[in-house]
Amino acid sequence: MILMSVESSIAEISIEANLEQFLIVLSVSLAVATISRVFIWFKQIPYTLLLVIVGLGLALVDIRLVNLSPELILEIFLPPLLFEAAWNIKWKDLQENLTPIILLAIFGVIISVAGVSLALSKFTLLPLSIALLVGASLSASDPVSVIALFRELGTGKKLTTIMEGESLFNDGVAVVAFVLLVGIPLGTSELSLTDSIVKFGTFVGVGVGVGFLIGFGISYLTQRFDLPLVEQSLTLVSAYGTYLITEKLGGSGVIGVVTVGLILGNFGSRIGMNPRTRLSVSEFWEFLAFFVNSIVFLLIGDQIDFPSLLNSWNLILIAIISLVASRFIGVFLLCSISNLITIDNITWQEQLILWWGGLRGSVSVALALSVPVILSERSQVIETVFGVVLFTLLVQGLTTKPFLEKLNLIGNQTVKQDYSELLARRTALNKVLAYMKDIPINTVPEIEPDFYNYEKNLIQGQLNSIQEKITQLQNLNPELKNFSMNKLRENLLVIEADTYADLMLKGELNNNLSPILQEIISLKKEI
Repeated sequence: MILMSVESSIAEISIEANLEQFLIVLSVSLAVATISRVFIWFKQIPYTLLLVIVGLGLALVDIRLVNLSPELILEIFLPPLLFEAAWNIKWKDLQENLTPIILLAIFGVIISVAGVSLALSKFTLLPLSIALLVGASLSASDPVSVIALFRELGTGKKLTTIMEGESLFNDGVAVVAFVLLVGIPLGTSELSLTDSIVKFGTFVGVGVGVGFLIGFGISYLTQRFDLPLVEQSLTLVSAYGTYLITEKLGGSGVIGVVTVGLILGNFGSRIGMNPRTRLSVSEFWEFLAFFVNSIVFLLIGDQIDFPSLLNSWNLILIAIISLVASRFIGVFLLCSISNLITIDNITWQEQLILWWGGLRGSVSVALALSVPVILSERSQVIETVFGVVLFTLLVQGLTTKPFLEKLNLIGNQTVKQDYSELLARRTALNKVLAYMKDIPINTVPEIEPDFYNYEKNLIQGQLNSIQEKITQLQNLNPELKNFSMNKLRENLLVIEADTYADLMLKGELNNNLSPILQEIISLKKEI
């Protein structure tokens, strides 16, 4: 009994200590995120990079918040980040840019692994087998801050989709590459092209298969009921469940989560969730991604060991040069191939941003930390990867905005957003005004005519003010008129497709639709 009591007390103390650590990390993260939005100067820096800088400051005075582990990143932090990105990416946009995304996600990883590992093995004393682990760890891109910058500055949708799509898929490819290579220095496996292709196919196939089954299973399940909190919870369970099940079956959990996120975001949310539920689920995942990113980037900075980095400066320098060079070769070579076989070309300016904006982050850190302790060179791998990650986040991350400005890639997304909001307000107020006109004021004695006229004139005044702002924006940005016409065309297609869908549900229209009607309904799903 005494022993059990002691063990219980120790467990309670451990839980309390972990909770205190978690609250400290969360408080610091939220404080930094708030500061980045309050003070003008800090607004120039993406909040994720600001978190890294604050983490570095804590590391400099030797304040360690929480020790990062590969399990913490890969099993706790990574699934929600991958799911949120996959949930929000439109299949239509992904499909349009699938060729460059696949080329960069698969062959870009191979080029990065080869470039970094060959340079390290040739110009340092690091064995090739260990250098391959460094190359695999650094092959996963994590441009969270760059993508946030793209959206804030209104950079083109194509560039954002390619950068985000590559990051989604190459995380899985990089993890698979690392798993295939980690057995070489341990002597448990050999580098064989045939075996590697078979294992790669197995990892990816199992991941896609599990993600496919869970994604479509939950999609059809949510058709049976309308319970927003349950549906929201199912998406959370699907993200973590898919990762764990896929890993247990010998597949890539990363690929599994990306697959289930794409299916639920583009299919399940449309057939099984009403608009209100879809919005609440999207807001939930936006919060979760912000929450996790805030913690991860702060801890990456906080884990830096400055004396160790200085001792490994030669390894870090060669790794940085080789990574930047191999990324340059990979992006321009693979984008040139993509331009030859697709209609929509990637300009040299966009290729430059894809090259410079390919930051490294949490996945690279997790892979480095998962190097087996039995390897004597483990500390060198970790120090090299941390040094390179730090360089990409601080140097490349903080200089991407000037690159975008110099290359004239900053768009008018903010103007379009403001214009869309004005159109939405005009539509809503017109509906309110139409409702008021339909009220039989003479037959409702409870409503005083003066109050009715006051409210009606107030709404009309708001409408006039909004219309003036819309006209001003159209005069300053003539292309917005085309934007309005495209939105009208999209709305007409949605109305037409919804009508056919309702008729099918009522049994008034056969499920075997003509090709024209099938095309209209598929267009609606893509919009």
